[in-house]
Amino acid sequence: MDGINSGDTAWIIVATALVLMMTPALGFFYGGMVRRKNILSTLNLSFITIGLISIQWVVIGYTLAFGTSVAGLVGGLDYIGLSNVGTEALEGLSIPHLLFAAFQMTFAIITPALISGTFVERIRFKVYLVFAVLWATLVYDPVCHWAWGGGIFARWGALDFAGGTVVHITAGFSALAFATAIRKRKGFGQVAIEPHNIAFTVLGAGLLWVGWFGFNGGSALAADGLAVQAIVNTNTAAAAAAVVWMFLSWRDNKPSVLGIVTGAIVGLVAITPAAGFVTPMAALLIGAIAAPVSYYSIDFREKKGLDESLDVWACHGMAGTWGALATGLFATAAVGGTDGLFYGNPTQFGIQIMTVIVTIVYSYAITFILTKILDAVWGLAVTEQEEEIGLDISEHGERAYA
Repeated sequence: MDGINSGDTAWIIVATALVLMMTPALGFFYGGMVRRKNILSTLNLSFITIGLISIQWVVIGYTLAFGTSVAGLVGGLDYIGLSNVGTEALEGLSIPHLLFAAFQMTFAIITPALISGTFVERIRFKVYLVFAVLWATLVYDPVCHWAWGGGIFARWGALDFAGGTVVHITAGFSALAFATAIRKRKGFGQVAIEPHNIAFTVLGAGLLWVGWFGFNGGSALAADGLAVQAIVNTNTAAAAAAVVWMFLSWRDNKPSVLGIVTGAIVGLVAITPAAGFVTPMAALLIGAIAAPVSYYSIDFREKKGLDESLDVWACHGMAGTWGALATGLFATAAVGGTDGLFYGNPTQFGIQIMTVIVTIVYSYAITFILTKILDAVWGLAVTEQEEEIGLDISEHGERAYA
């Protein structure tokens, strides 16, 4: 394409705003599930990530993710400090290069914020600040380059429309690594640790659902039929997973509202890598299957006694893994990209399996090493006394409620 298209540009500006909104929405989604003494701390873990990663992305993140490829592993330094990133059209697209960088920044922001759900109510704030910046630099940026910046996954022909591997598998399996490294919350497994405001979680889930139209629809990088396809698929998968989760929880007890909104998020996660590659009926199946995948992953985590506070691994890691594999099954060239296994191309499914394995191993390993270093330097968790007081007071000196 030559030149900038005003319609495409307008849509990606809107999509950028929608995806940025998802990070404070995530704060509300998580915040409702913690105890009242930790609500400000939990909201802030998402909010401060906007500040931290916005700076990191401008200075070094964008160039590591989208700079000229160094052996397919990481981007070079040609865009350091956003040098050479201007308002001219990016090659092959009809939007300004700077807008593409801004849109991609919103993905880089929400991904470490997703991990925060694994250690809420016990994390040292200064540890999170250092972890978020290092993790974005060492995990998110390279994996983003592998998939979207011309790196090894792109060279293999892997499909990831809007971040199944880049966002959800990296965050989910990094969360699992962190949960194995940090101590359990005081009284975990012996006393009830109940959500203090499920209404906040419903609010956050609703905003996330709407924001996801920018997440997936914006990943078409144009105001075209592919963006519409991605939005319809996104809504369909979320709806299917919410309804299936409702029936799963109803069968076990009562139709949990917290469960229904969690199901919607799981459906959104699962369709993310496939949104621009599959039909609406495939999206319905992907969402419907994602619900039991995550539902029973939570069961498994509980039986193992792992204190992974808000089930980031089950909801993002496992649903993201299913979505990435499902892309290799259901993708059809009639929608976009290439055909998957069910359309006569088993090679694509094999490629998806390889990318999933590499992403899981890399994310888990780097995060585990990071946590061990941070634990040795500062200790990952606050003291039990500080936890008892609540992180709002002990870490921030404030109360959410009079």
